[in-house]
Amino acid sequence: MSSTELPSVPPANVLPKAAAVRVGEGEHLRSVRLPGVTLTLRARRPAREGLPPALCVHGLGGSSQNWSALMPLLDDVLDNEAVDLPGFGDSPPPDDGDYSITAHARAVIRYLDEAGRGPVHLFGNSLGGAVVTRVAAVRPDLVRTLTLVSPALPELRVQRTAVPTALLAVPGVAPLFTRITREWTAEQRVRGVLALCYGDPSRVTPEGFRNAVHEMERRMRLPYFWDAMARSARGLVNAYTLGGQHALWRQAERVLAPTLLIYGGRDKLVGFRMAQRAARAFRDSRLVTLPDAGHVAMMEYPETVAAAFRELLADAEESSAEGATLVRGAKGAPDASAGADEAGDGGATADNVRG
Repeated sequence: MSSTELPSVPPANVLPKAAAVRVGEGEHLRSVRLPGVTLTLRARRPAREGLPPALCVHGLGGSSQNWSALMPLLDDVLDNEAVDLPGFGDSPPPDDGDYSITAHARAVIRYLDEAGRGPVHLFGNSLGGAVVTRVAAVRPDLVRTLTLVSPALPELRVQRTAVPTALLAVPGVAPLFTRITREWTAEQRVRGVLALCYGDPSRVTPEGFRNAVHEMERRMRLPYFWDAMARSARGLVNAYTLGGQHALWRQAERVLAPTLLIYGGRDKLVGFRMAQRAARAFRDSRLVTLPDAGHVAMMEYPETVAAAFRELLADAEESSAEGATLVRGAKGAPDASAGADEAGDGGATADNVRG
């Protein structure tokens, strides 16, 4: 094997068991075996039965824990779940080693089809934003609304601060970085991640920092950690170069679901200038910009993101109700040859619809 190639990873069923993943108050984890992948889902009990389902998808190097601050703020309107993509969080690597955007999207679609939870309110951050954009484009039947926090959509001019992350996609860089940073402590690694992803790292509480260090220590013991990172980065870069109907911006234009776009003014990974392009690309979109936020607004400003989603949900439900009224009115409209007495209330409804 060439020294520039990523090391092979043993099958998921023979991987060593890492330390337990942290489960927050009110959360529970479960694993779902699907063709080619095993996914771990982090969920919360909704405030009441019958709430519409939601699924959250994290970014590169993240996990379902990235949504733990947001989900409790929406417990009264959503039945929340967050997924660990294959090779991240508590999900083992995919059987075929495919970490492309298409493969991640396929895993999400397989889960939604298997669970019968669709259509869902779909959330995505960074890499997860690209994944759920593809899901919404190819399977509109599975998506009620789409919420994208700093989605990783193609940029012609990548920010300098995003270059090191993009370099992970280059063969040989991940092993080199592993050797260079061998002596780094988990605390040092976490501080670097926070500086890159947060607009203001001081917003992280001491408890949050300790939890992040614990998770970093756990991940660094996984034999496939850098493999998953590098292959997912490569999959994202490859998706940036795709043309035709598979191009991410082309797929963004095909999304039918009402879309909430959230961009941070201090984002070091996704250019803030992309916000307006995204607002033009998604046909039914609204844009929220947070000048002080970085790359993970749902972790930095969860209350603001929750409030923006509630507005999206209220408007989507109002539009859905209006559409249902129009459909009922159209179905109740009398035949043009019918008399006034035969039309009854249906005639008035039909007149209102026509008006």
